[in-house]
Amino acid sequence: MAEPIVITIPHRLSKDEAIRRLKNGLGSANLPFLTIEREEWTGDLLEFSLKAMGQQATGTALVQDSAVQLTLVLPWLLHRFAELASGALTKRTKLLLEKK
Repeated sequence: MAEPIVITIPHRLSKDEAIRRLKNGLGSANLPFLTIEREEWTGDLLEFSLKAMGQQATGTALVQDSAVQLTLVLPWLLHRFAELASGALTKRTKLLLEKK
């Protein structure tokens, strides 16, 4: 298994508001090649599994005071397409965390 991919996404929200937005919006993410299959929250830590391009992957999102740290554990095939997958997750997470 390849090394996990770690992405840090800054935000300007309170930790509680960031968690609320992620809880309300991540499951409804409309990404054409990626489906979030499981979300499990424990405090400020989200554990999830997803399916992309027919492959299973897992990850966590740790909500901190000024950032969300995404850690993705990808199978070999998906690791080769990590920039695309992590870019889509980063973009969707940033949209959820932007102040409205």
